[in-house]
Amino acid sequence: MIITVTLNAALDKTLEVPSFTPGRRHRTVEQTTMAGGKGVNIARAIKSLGQPVIATGLAGGATGTRIVEGLTDESILNDFVRIREESRTNTAVLDPTTGEHTEINERGPAVSPPELELFRDKLLYLAKGASICVFAGSLPRGVDPDAYGQLIREVRKLGVCTIIDSEGEPLRHAVRAEPAVVSPNELEAEELVGHEFNDEVDRAQAVVEMTRLGAREAIMTVPDGCFARVLEDGAPALHRVRIEEQEARSSIGSGDAFLAGYVAARYAGDPPAECLCFGVACGAESTQHFGAGILDPARVERLRGEAELERLETGAEIS
Repeated sequence: MIITVTLNAALDKTLEVPSFTPGRRHRTVEQTTMAGGKGVNIARAIKSLGQPVIATGLAGGATGTRIVEGLTDESILNDFVRIREESRTNTAVLDPTTGEHTEINERGPAVSPPELELFRDKLLYLAKGASICVFAGSLPRGVDPDAYGQLIREVRKLGVCTIIDSEGEPLRHAVRAEPAVVSPNELEAEELVGHEFNDEVDRAQAVVEMTRLGAREAIMTVPDGCFARVLEDGAPALHRVRIEEQEARSSIGSGDAFLAGYVAARYAGDPPAECLCFGVACGAESTQHFGAGILDPARVERLRGEAELERLETGAEIS
């Protein structure tokens, strides 16, 4: 079983608005509302890829009820802890004429220590039957920035592979807890290592630096694929995976789809390089859909063969 953790779950509303201009009145040509948050999006994609997954996290108020009901309607196994305050609603506006999208994410509810303790107990119970646990997204208000780090340490003790995809202080603390994999995008990685990347060498160096901060393996997503430092037969290997960028309908959630594909392939026992290529294919395919975490598995398989894997050797890797 794969677990996805979404402590700041949301109801995600996506609006398609041609020629979107701030300050003007607009009408949508299409809209969708679905359960969201990074971990939820990842669970949705993993389920579509045919692997067993359960989504857990925190959900509160009427919005939290809609999140849980939405997951149940999608036949996504879930087990959320209910909290007192209302879960957030996020809104994304996609302009099909330019391909640009604008996201407005609410802060989310404040979570009390007893509520978080209830979740900890829930997670440790679920983890007894799991082999992979993915922690993803932001933390709600009132939660210690080291919350992911603390949970990773406890889940690791149960022999579960831990994967983190977050940002800022929560990500920094989580990496120190020595997860199996850290998987930020480029902007999140720049913040984590403390400097901007100017070229491909800098990006390759970054995934090496992330493993030196504590993670056993590191993957950084970029628009046309990823950079990764993974273990192959116990030895570190540095890879660059590329795929031709698709003419996107929406790039919202493509990073979540990437991680879902990587996790699904890893759960299936595929070699590390194949997991990366499958993840990149999932990220690319997801851009053809309206709504995060939606994939066409058949098209993913066709794109998988188009992913180009390059083994890198850098001074950073051998130093």
